[in-house]
Amino acid sequence: MSSSGINDGEKMVRLRANDGEEFEVAESVVMLSQTVKFVVEDAGLGEDSVIPLPKVDGKTLAKILEYCKVHAADGKSNAEKKEFDKKFVEVDQAEVYDLLTAANYLEIRELLDIMIQRVVDMIKGKTAEEIRKIFKIKNDFTPEEEEEMKRDNAWAF
Repeated sequence: MSSSGINDGEKMVRLRANDGEEFEVAESVVMLSQTVKFVVEDAGLGEDSVIPLPKVDGKTLAKILEYCKVHAADGKSNAEKKEFDKKFVEVDQAEVYDLLTAANYLEIRELLDIMIQRVVDMIKGKTAEEIRKIFKIKNDFTPEEEEEMKRDNAWAF
């Protein structure tokens, strides 16, 4: 079990990823997640309770907890957090997807925003065909349908 906290003596929360990996984390760190916050505040968890997170694997949860730790730290300036965020999002497309879906499930608004911005940056200035390649999307339009779409949405091309 991994352990991640800010202050000694702070109440700890145990999280279990969908692959069984468990993390013991300072409550102030995980409270950035509205999903976890709701469970902690409304469920009245006992000391040995574990919060299962069925939509997040251990690798992704570890990375998200790293993000939360930095953003929950009192000693970090906004500039330091922005610099951390810049490096944090520099991951491959598969990891972008994992982090984006996990941030959405855990309801961590700031993390969701920076991951969405990463996707925007990945597709900015790209053609539809280039975007399909990036996200491995099959083009299932006939040439006629594609031409019709281009005519109807000329502003986008």
